[in-house]
Amino acid sequence: MEYVQERVTTLHDFTDPVPEAPVDRAAVVVPMTEREHASLAADRVLTTLETLAPGRVVVALRADAGRVGAVHEWLSGYDLPCEVLWCDGPGVTDLLASAGLDGPRGKGRDVWLALGVAAARESFVVVHDADAKRYSERHVRRLLFPLAHGHEFSKGYYARVEDDRLYGRLFRLFYAPLLRALAARHDDPVVDYLDAFRYALSGEFAASADLARRLWLPRGWGLEVGTLGGAYREAGFARTAQVDLGVHEHDHRAVAGPSGLGDMSEQVGAALFEALADAGVHPDFDALRAAYREAADGLVDQYATDAAFNGLVYDPREEREQVAAYADAVRPPSEDRRLPPWEEAPLDPAAVREVTRTDLAEAGG
Repeated sequence: MEYVQERVTTLHDFTDPVPEAPVDRAAVVVPMTEREHASLAADRVLTTLETLAPGRVVVALRADAGRVGAVHEWLSGYDLPCEVLWCDGPGVTDLLASAGLDGPRGKGRDVWLALGVAAARESFVVVHDADAKRYSERHVRRLLFPLAHGHEFSKGYYARVEDDRLYGRLFRLFYAPLLRALAARHDDPVVDYLDAFRYALSGEFAASADLARRLWLPRGWGLEVGTLGGAYREAGFARTAQVDLGVHEHDHRAVAGPSGLGDMSEQVGAALFEALADAGVHPDFDALRAAYREAADGLVDQYATDAAFNGLVYDPREEREQVAAYADAVRPPSEDRRLPPWEEAPLDPAAVREVTRTDLAEAGG
């Protein structure tokens, strides 16, 4: 049984714990798209939250106008203190534009909107996705536990093994070797911090409301890494924890195509390099790209051995093709379009709540 501590406090699942945690003072933020409407995974998440009874559930919904009414009605059927933010609503869009915050939509923007609302009303915030096929009330309790014990930020980690295969490809084949390459060239605490997380790209984290209001967040798929960059600045090693959430099964994405892992790698890479630049680390990108390819090649050999040991299906050629696709993301980030911390934002969370209520009513929600 593994029991090693990292540079951040690492809480292990030794006894299948269901710890006491301040659930009644927490808001659970669930980013959701219309494709999760009435899905088995989303239903499992919501029915489990019913038994958990958190202080609040905030659903950050991205949906077309023709679907939002049906999705809102479905969400209203759960016995939860649930607040739906229609992140694509015309009122929300106009409000962001009037505050000078218009720009690309994405998961990060949706979570940012929900964090503002959630952190204004509860002491703690938990964020997790709606597509987990294995979900338990343990997840929320475990994420919140460190916050009641001297920490301000906690991150979930878990294994991604499904259908006799290793998943978590973007983390295994892009983020992890990239951090190896960075660590070999930059002896800096921010690199150590970003490398301390066993699954840095997990969508599950918890934070104090104060910390949540101080985070700069990317608008898209760089959300998870951008959150870690903010947690490094605001919580540091001493007030950060990561928590074992067991084994998860999620939806999978293709490498190519819109919203594929290739596109995601570009946004994850940009968020990572923005976090490094914030801390004064500026890589030589040509040298780093070559070092990344070398580190990833070595990791593919390691994964192949681990997969063979466990009797899993593994294709090193396919994995190396993914590495080649991700290598283009090792480049300087373009314009910084991050959303500001809520404590500095030129709008009020109450205004977001008000306009989204109007949007939902006009859409028949």
